[in-house]
Amino acid sequence: MTATPQTKFGAHPPTGAPPVVTRWWWVRHAPVIDGEGRLYGQEDLDCDVSDLARFQALARCLPEDAVWIVTHLGRTRKTAQGIRDAGASGPEYVVERNFAEQSFGDWQGLTWAEMEARDRAAYEEFWRDPSGNAPPEGESFADLIGRTGPAVERLTEIYTGRDIVCVAHGGSIRAAVSQALDLHHERGLSISIDTLSLTRIDHVKGGVLNGNGKAWRIGGVNMVTR
Repeated sequence: MTATPQTKFGAHPPTGAPPVVTRWWWVRHAPVIDGEGRLYGQEDLDCDVSDLARFQALARCLPEDAVWIVTHLGRTRKTAQGIRDAGASGPEYVVERNFAEQSFGDWQGLTWAEMEARDRAAYEEFWRDPSGNAPPEGESFADLIGRTGPAVERLTEIYTGRDIVCVAHGGSIRAAVSQALDLHHERGLSISIDTLSLTRIDHVKGGVLNGNGKAWRIGGVNMVTR
Protein backbone atom coordinates (compact mmCIF):
# COMPACT_ATOMS: atom_id res chain seq x y z
CA MET A 1 0.00 0.00 0.00
CA THR A 2 1.27 3.47 -0.88
CA ALA A 3 0.91 6.18 1.76
CA THR A 4 0.36 9.79 0.78
CA PRO A 5 0.26 12.87 2.99
CA GLN A 6 -3.16 14.00 4.13
CA THR A 7 -4.11 17.19 5.87
CA LYS A 8 -7.94 16.94 5.89
CA PHE A 9 -9.82 13.75 6.64
CA GLY A 10 -13.40 13.16 5.58
CA ALA A 11 -16.33 15.54 5.48
CA HIS A 12 -17.05 18.13 8.12
CA PRO A 13 -20.00 17.55 10.41
CA PRO A 14 -23.29 18.80 8.96
CA THR A 15 -23.34 21.72 11.38
CA GLY A 16 -20.85 23.57 13.55
CA ALA A 17 -17.08 23.84 13.39
CA PRO A 18 -14.92 21.08 11.90
CA PRO A 19 -13.65 18.54 14.44
CA VAL A 20 -10.25 18.97 16.08
CA VAL A 21 -8.06 16.13 14.80
CA THR A 22 -4.73 15.06 16.30
CA ARG A 23 -2.88 12.93 13.78
CA TRP A 24 -0.34 10.30 14.92
CA TRP A 25 2.17 9.15 12.32
CA TRP A 26 3.85 6.06 13.78
CA VAL A 27 7.06 4.77 12.17
CA ARG A 28 8.76 1.59 13.30
CA HIS A 29 12.54 1.93 13.54
CA ALA A 30 14.96 0.58 10.91
CA PRO A 31 16.02 -3.10 11.02
CA VAL A 32 18.12 -4.04 14.03
CA ILE A 33 21.62 -5.23 13.19
CA ASP A 34 22.28 -8.85 14.22
CA GLY A 35 18.91 -9.07 15.97
CA GLU A 36 17.21 -11.69 13.81
CA GLY A 37 15.93 -14.72 15.68
CA ARG A 38 16.45 -13.10 19.09
CA LEU A 39 14.00 -11.40 21.41
CA TYR A 40 15.93 -8.14 21.75
CA GLY A 41 13.15 -6.12 23.41
CA GLN A 42 14.63 -3.18 25.29
CA GLU A 43 18.26 -3.97 24.51
CA ASP A 44 19.77 -0.82 23.02
CA LEU A 45 20.92 -2.30 19.71
CA ASP A 46 22.08 -0.50 16.58
CA CYS A 47 19.96 -0.38 13.40
CA ASP A 48 20.64 -0.33 9.66
CA VAL A 49 19.76 3.02 8.04
CA SER A 50 21.33 2.30 4.65
CA ASP A 51 18.07 1.96 2.65
CA LEU A 52 18.01 5.57 1.45
CA ALA A 53 15.02 5.05 -0.85
CA ARG A 54 12.81 3.98 2.07
CA PHE A 55 13.90 6.97 4.15
CA GLN A 56 13.25 9.35 1.25
CA ALA A 57 9.77 7.86 0.80
CA LEU A 58 9.00 8.35 4.48
CA ALA A 59 10.28 11.91 4.36
CA ARG A 60 7.92 12.67 1.47
CA CYS A 61 4.92 11.22 3.32
CA LEU A 62 5.39 12.83 6.71
CA PRO A 63 3.86 16.25 7.42
CA GLU A 64 5.74 19.48 8.03
CA ASP A 65 5.48 21.32 11.36
CA ALA A 66 4.93 18.09 13.28
CA VAL A 67 5.94 17.21 16.82
CA TRP A 68 8.63 14.48 16.69
CA ILE A 69 8.76 11.80 19.38
CA VAL A 70 11.37 9.07 19.89
CA THR A 71 12.05 6.63 22.70
CA HIS A 72 15.16 6.43 24.86
CA LEU A 73 16.44 3.50 22.76
CA GLY A 74 18.97 4.70 20.21
CA ARG A 75 17.49 2.92 17.19
CA THR A 76 14.46 5.23 17.21
CA ARG A 77 16.54 8.41 17.28
CA LYS A 78 18.88 7.05 14.57
CA THR A 79 15.87 6.20 12.39
CA ALA A 80 14.30 9.61 12.98
CA GLN A 81 17.57 11.28 12.02
CA GLY A 82 17.73 9.15 8.88
CA ILE A 83 14.29 10.45 7.89
CA ARG A 84 15.42 14.02 8.60
CA ASP A 85 18.59 13.52 6.55
CA ALA A 86 16.41 12.27 3.68
CA GLY A 87 14.43 15.51 3.57
CA ALA A 88 11.97 15.70 6.46
CA SER A 89 12.09 18.58 8.91
CA GLY A 90 11.02 19.06 12.48
CA PRO A 91 11.86 20.46 15.91
CA GLU A 92 13.94 18.90 18.67
CA TYR A 93 12.86 15.36 19.53
CA VAL A 94 10.58 14.68 22.48
CA VAL A 95 11.78 11.53 24.30
CA GLU A 96 8.99 9.32 25.62
CA ARG A 97 10.19 6.27 27.56
CA ASN A 98 6.66 4.83 27.75
CA PHE A 99 6.82 4.08 24.02
CA ALA A 100 9.84 1.79 24.42
CA GLU A 101 9.60 -1.80 23.23
CA GLN A 102 8.13 -4.48 25.49
CA SER A 103 10.56 -5.61 28.16
CA PHE A 104 11.27 -9.34 27.94
CA GLY A 105 13.20 -9.39 31.20
CA ASP A 106 15.46 -12.40 31.62
CA TRP A 107 14.72 -13.51 28.06
CA GLN A 108 16.04 -10.44 26.28
CA GLY A 109 18.73 -11.31 23.76
CA LEU A 110 17.82 -15.02 23.69
CA THR A 111 16.39 -17.25 20.98
CA TRP A 112 13.19 -19.17 21.70
CA ALA A 113 15.21 -22.37 21.97
CA GLU A 114 17.50 -20.76 24.54
CA MET A 115 14.52 -19.54 26.54
CA GLU A 116 13.06 -23.04 26.68
CA ALA A 117 16.39 -24.57 27.66
CA ARG A 118 16.92 -22.01 30.43
CA ASP A 119 13.56 -22.53 32.17
CA ARG A 120 11.19 -24.98 30.55
CA ALA A 121 8.44 -24.49 33.16
CA ALA A 122 8.41 -20.69 32.70
CA TYR A 123 8.53 -21.15 28.92
CA GLU A 124 5.49 -23.46 28.92
CA GLU A 125 3.58 -21.17 31.28
CA PHE A 126 4.25 -18.18 29.03
CA TRP A 127 2.79 -19.96 26.00
CA ARG A 128 -0.46 -20.68 27.81
CA ASP A 129 -1.28 -16.97 27.31
CA PRO A 130 1.52 -15.30 25.29
CA SER A 131 -0.18 -11.90 25.19
CA GLY A 132 -1.25 -11.86 28.83
CA ASN A 133 1.70 -13.59 30.52
CA ALA A 134 5.03 -11.88 31.12
CA PRO A 135 8.48 -13.45 30.69
CA PRO A 136 10.48 -13.76 33.93
CA GLU A 137 11.24 -10.23 35.23
CA GLY A 138 9.61 -8.77 32.10
CA GLU A 139 6.21 -7.43 31.07
CA SER A 140 3.35 -8.87 29.04
CA PHE A 141 1.89 -7.35 25.89
CA ALA A 142 -1.15 -6.48 28.01
CA ASP A 143 1.22 -4.57 30.30
CA LEU A 144 2.65 -2.79 27.27
CA ILE A 145 -0.81 -1.60 26.23
CA GLY A 146 -1.29 -0.37 29.79
CA ARG A 147 1.97 1.56 29.59
CA THR A 148 1.56 2.96 26.06
CA GLY A 149 -2.11 3.93 26.19
CA PRO A 150 -1.96 6.57 28.94
CA ALA A 151 1.10 8.15 27.30
CA VAL A 152 -0.78 8.43 23.99
CA GLU A 153 -3.71 10.05 25.76
CA ARG A 154 -1.47 12.46 27.66
CA LEU A 155 0.47 13.55 24.58
CA THR A 156 -2.71 13.84 22.52
CA GLU A 157 -4.00 16.29 25.14
CA ILE A 158 -0.75 18.27 25.13
CA TYR A 159 -0.53 18.47 21.33
CA THR A 160 -4.24 18.59 20.47
CA GLY A 161 -4.83 19.40 16.81
CA ARG A 162 -1.20 18.79 15.81
CA ASP A 163 0.56 16.22 13.67
CA ILE A 164 2.74 13.91 15.78
CA VAL A 165 5.48 11.81 14.17
CA CYS A 166 6.47 9.04 16.57
CA VAL A 167 9.38 6.75 15.73
CA ALA A 168 8.89 3.78 18.00
CA HIS A 169 8.85 -0.03 18.11
CA GLY A 170 6.74 -2.85 16.77
CA GLY A 171 5.30 -3.62 20.19
CA SER A 172 4.39 -0.08 21.16
CA ILE A 173 2.82 0.62 17.76
CA ARG A 174 0.72 -2.56 18.07
CA ALA A 175 -0.25 -1.34 21.54
CA ALA A 176 -1.34 2.06 20.18
CA VAL A 177 -3.48 0.41 17.49
CA SER A 178 -4.95 -1.94 20.10
CA GLN A 179 -5.90 1.03 22.24
CA ALA A 180 -7.45 2.89 19.32
CA LEU A 181 -9.56 -0.10 18.27
CA ASP A 182 -10.26 -1.22 21.83
CA LEU A 183 -8.83 -4.66 21.04
CA HIS A 184 -8.22 -7.41 23.55
CA HIS A 185 -4.46 -7.89 23.93
CA GLU A 186 -4.62 -11.31 22.26
CA ARG A 187 -6.04 -9.76 19.08
CA GLY A 188 -3.67 -6.82 19.24
CA LEU A 189 -0.63 -9.06 19.25
CA SER A 190 -1.65 -10.41 15.83
CA ILE A 191 -1.07 -7.03 14.13
CA SER A 192 1.99 -6.95 11.86
CA ILE A 193 4.24 -3.89 12.12
CA ASP A 194 7.27 -4.09 9.82
CA THR A 195 10.45 -2.03 10.14
CA LEU A 196 10.21 1.38 8.44
CA SER A 197 6.46 0.97 8.01
CA LEU A 198 4.02 3.81 8.59
CA THR A 199 0.87 3.58 10.71
CA ARG A 200 -1.69 6.42 10.92
CA ILE A 201 -4.05 6.89 13.85
CA ASP A 202 -6.23 9.98 14.30
CA HIS A 203 -7.81 11.25 17.49
CA VAL A 204 -11.04 13.12 16.72
CA LYS A 205 -12.04 15.32 19.65
CA GLY A 206 -15.68 14.70 20.48
CA GLY A 207 -15.81 11.48 18.46
CA VAL A 208 -16.13 10.42 14.84
CA LEU A 209 -19.45 10.17 12.98
CA ASN A 210 -20.48 13.68 13.97
CA GLY A 211 -19.86 12.90 17.62
CA ASN A 212 -21.77 9.62 17.63
CA GLY A 213 -18.71 7.38 17.40
CA LYS A 214 -15.53 6.84 19.40
CA ALA A 215 -12.57 9.18 19.44
CA TRP A 216 -10.06 7.16 17.39
CA ARG A 217 -9.98 6.29 13.72
CA ILE A 218 -7.38 4.35 11.72
CA GLY A 219 -5.81 5.90 8.62
CA GLY A 220 -3.67 2.86 7.79
CA VAL A 221 -1.60 0.18 9.49
CA ASN A 222 1.80 -1.19 8.44
CA MET A 223 1.87 0.87 5.25
CA VAL A 224 4.87 0.65 2.95
CA THR A 225 5.86 4.04 1.57
CA ARG A 226 7.23 4.46 -1.96
